[in-house]
This record gives sequence, C-alpha cells and structure tokens, in this order.
Amino acid sequence: MRIVVVGGVAGGMSAAARLRRLDETAEIVVLERGPDVSFANCGLPYHVGGEIRNRSALLLHTPASLHASLDLDVRVRHEVTSIDRDARTVTVRDLEAGTDAVLGYDALVLATGAEPIVPPLPGLDRPEVRTLRTVPDADALRDLLDAGAQSAVVVGAGFIGLETVEAFRHRGLTVTLVELAPQVLPALDADMASMIEAELRAHDVDVRTGAGLAAVEDSRSGRAVDVVLSDGERIGADVVLLGVGVRPSTALARAAGLELSPAGAVVVTPSQQTSDPHIWAVGDAIQVTDFVTGAPGVVPLAGPANRQGRLAADAIMGRHVASSPVLGTAIVRVFGLTAAVTGPTSRRLTAAGVEHRVVHLHPGHHAGYYPGAESIHLAVIFAPDGGLLGAQAVGSAGVDKRIDVLATALRAGMTVDDLAELELAYAPPFGSAKDAINMAGFLAQNVLDGMLTTWSAAELDSVLDGSVLLLDVRSAREFAVGHLPGALNVPHTRLRGRIDEVVEAAAGRPVRALCASGFRSYLAHRVLTSHGLDSASLDGGLTTLLAARPDAPIVVDSVREPVLASR
Repeated sequence: MRIVVVGGVAGGMSAAARLRRLDETAEIVVLERGPDVSFANCGLPYHVGGEIRNRSALLLHTPASLHASLDLDVRVRHEVTSIDRDARTVTVRDLEAGTDAVLGYDALVLATGAEPIVPPLPGLDRPEVRTLRTVPDADALRDLLDAGAQSAVVVGAGFIGLETVEAFRHRGLTVTLVELAPQVLPALDADMASMIEAELRAHDVDVRTGAGLAAVEDSRSGRAVDVVLSDGERIGADVVLLGVGVRPSTALARAAGLELSPAGAVVVTPSQQTSDPHIWAVGDAIQVTDFVTGAPGVVPLAGPANRQGRLAADAIMGRHVASSPVLGTAIVRVFGLTAAVTGPTSRRLTAAGVEHRVVHLHPGHHAGYYPGAESIHLAVIFAPDGGLLGAQAVGSAGVDKRIDVLATALRAGMTVDDLAELELAYAPPFGSAKDAINMAGFLAQNVLDGMLTTWSAAELDSVLDGSVLLLDVRSAREFAVGHLPGALNVPHTRLRGRIDEVVEAAAGRPVRALCASGFRSYLAHRVLTSHGLDSASLDGGLTTLLAARPDAPIVVDSVREPVLASR
C-alpha cells in the first residue's frame, strides 16, 4: 500500500507518523514544496526577536531523521502540481532538478496548509514587505534587521502581528501597528482587547486601529519605504510585516475538482475524507465546525491540525474515528501580558443569534496574602441554562492555566454549576482556595438564580442621564481619585447605617451600584435589594467599564476629564 502525503509540518507529519505506527509495511511518501518538512511555525516570531537564538532549534525533524526513525520517504523541494483522481496519481515537480514525475497512490493526504493573505495593493512586492509563515520568511526578516533596520510597520493586530510587534521591539525597532478593525486582537471582545492595546502603548508601540493599508511607496521620510494608509497618512519604515491573516491553500484541491466551501476550504467528513473516497485532507486547508455555534469555518491552529492528521491516518487504515468540532482555543503573549480565548466571543455569539450572558471578574492568580499575586481579568460566557459557551482571560500570570481549565470544561459540556464545584490544586504560591474558575462559577450562578442583577458598560450613557441613582461603594479615598459624574459615594461598609440616605437620594429611581471590580457592589446590591430598592451591580466594576469605555467621563477633584483604561 502506498500512501502519499502532500505537505509536512503539523498535519502532514502527524498523519505520516501515525500511519507508520499503524502499518510497518506501508510505503509512505511525504512531498514537501518547501525546504523544511517539519519545523516550529509558532516559534518563528521568537526567532526573529532573538529569544530562540539558534535557527536549528526550529527544525524539529529532517528527511534523514524521519527515514531513520519512521522509515518515511520524505522529499523536500518537491511540489505536487496536479492530481489525476481517476488514475490515482500525482504529478510531482522536483524543484531542484526541474524535472517532473508521476507517482501513484492508494491513499492521498492533502496537508497543503494556508498561505498569508497579501492584498492586491501597490508596492507589496517590494523586498522590505514580508510575511512570516516559514523558516525562510524568518531568515529574510532577520536579514533586514541585521542589516540595520530601525523602524517597522506591522499590518494586522492578530496573533502573528502581535508576536512580531514584540519581536521587533525586542530588537530595538520603533514599531507602528496598523489594524483595520476598531480594536487590536479581534479574536477577543473589545473590553478584553483594550487591555492588550494599553500594554502595547506602554511599550511605545504606535497603535493605529480603524486604519487601512493603501500602498507601500518610495520613501519621503528617509526610511526604506513609506507605508500609505487609507486616509493618506504616510509612515516611514525599513521593514513592513503583513499579518492580516491567512487563507486555505487549496489550488491543488480545486484543480482536482474536490468539494470546497464558499470560503475556499476543503470540505471533509468527520473522518477527514474529502469528496473523493481515496483522498483525505487535514490542517489549515480544511473546513471545520465550531463546537459552540455549529457554524462552518477555518481554524488555522497547530493543535487541531495535529489531531486531524492522526484521525486521517486512522481512517485510512480502516479504524472507525470521527473528528470533533473545534473550540479555537488560542493564547498570545504581548510584552508583560498574556491573552487567551476559548470558544466564540460574545460578539460572534450575538452575530449568530445565540442568547448568552457574560460575567467579568478580576481575581488574583494565587492567594492574595502570598507575595506577588497578579490580577487575572476573566470573562466567562454562558447560556441562560448555565451551559458554558466561551471564555477569555488577560493578565500577567495564571492565564494559561485558567483558559486550559475552561477549554476542558467547555469540551466536556460543563455548566457554570460545574465550574463552581471544580476541585483544583491549591497552595498559596499557585492558586486560592476559591480559585478564579470557582469564582467565575459562583458569579454566574448568582446571575442565573437572581442573587445578582448586573448592569454593564453598554448602559453607561443611560445610567449617566439622571434616571437612576449611581451609587459608588468604594472608599472615600478611592472615590476622590476618580469617579463617574453624579455618583453618590457611600462605602459598602457604611451602607447599612446610611441606607435611609440612599433611599432618600434614590427618590424612587433604580440604584446602580459600582466599585472597582464588582465584588463590593455585589455586597451592596444585596443590602439594597433587601430594603426593597431596584438595584443592580456593575459587571466587572470600573476595571471592566474603563476597559470597554476608555472615553468614560471621570470626575477628579471636581474637574471632568477622560480616563484611559490603563489608568
């Protein structure tokens, strides 16, 4: 039996290795267009920035090592140019020799991956304009930096864009980040992503959101090129990194007549089989199903690609397997912060018409009395019946642990009640007796059972119009540093003794309580409700409100001024 795998890296090599473990007698041929069949794609930005110093560390396997350990016939610099489905053959061009050959197959695995999106704009073919997808891409970027590049423009504030921004700053370049969307990191909801934007600005990154790229032209600034934005502004740069996303690389599949999705991805069955019963497909080139919404899409991540390769191998060998829908769990480091997500955002759920609730909290990553506790900004999204739908986290420590727990809970179909009951490892240097995950469960339970009614940043304008009593239950000192206009300050520890004052001030109006994080205002909400007042507590407190609404008016010493989320 001969199995031909087109493409290496995550999906292709996972399929090839699993095939060998399942069948020692099969002839397994891996054809890779590039010079490297197995490399750490996700490590490329860190090599550009110098954290991964040795280029060789990125090369996980070579054709020789794969032949020695798995008896694989790996041929790099070999491009499959066509598939004859009737004859079950592929035409292969040896890019070094410039010759073509025809190779038969009993089973074919397509792991052609994705390719960087390069918009059809003037000047993007200049040598200073680069993408970052392969080891040679990283080599080209490092050459530009080693040659004395001093400034960079990064177009696209997704995961690769943000990692490359950090790499460039690590190398000492001045960096401008250009993002067409109104926020950085569109994979997160805006109130969470704003913390990442503040971190970028704190590290002297010039962030331009809502800005489109128009062209790259000859320089008027003394730099190598000028990046021209859609509003006509020109930004000088010695290097330009395009990180606007990737698209499935499916020209080969399209030419072979395989079924593709409207987005151009290969349509596969749960066993990774294409519309041809002798061809399977895996990785960034295929259409997947969203675990929560059931919507089709593309998720170009290494984890799913590796699992798909394994499943395809099992299916080829007659094992009964089925792939699972994809959560899209992802994480990125941006200087001193980490941002992570699992499941769809609130924005995506709203667009899909999925009813949901969101709670925000800001617990410490370990016990507060143990030195070094850092806040985790956590958003948990759940259905009206308590079913978990998604989560996002931003912080300087403990983010990866929590998002992994939440991703596991989401995959297992857990509810917020289950989060409240999870038994997680606790010792003061590692967590709290009530872990952040438990706290999220408690908070969501309170919302669902009516113990807690919340109001959010989206209601700020109506809250400030005088139709409600705004009650700030922080300390007098915190209140003096900055507060929303028109708020009455009654610290939560004194609320019971001053409840008559609050009732009189409310004069029949609803009361909207707030504090820094939402906990003290929850306590106040319970007191207010017990006295018959129509009360609600600010979800996530001022920390979340100012992240979602950095333009919120804040009164400081009786002078109104805007306060940014980073303050």
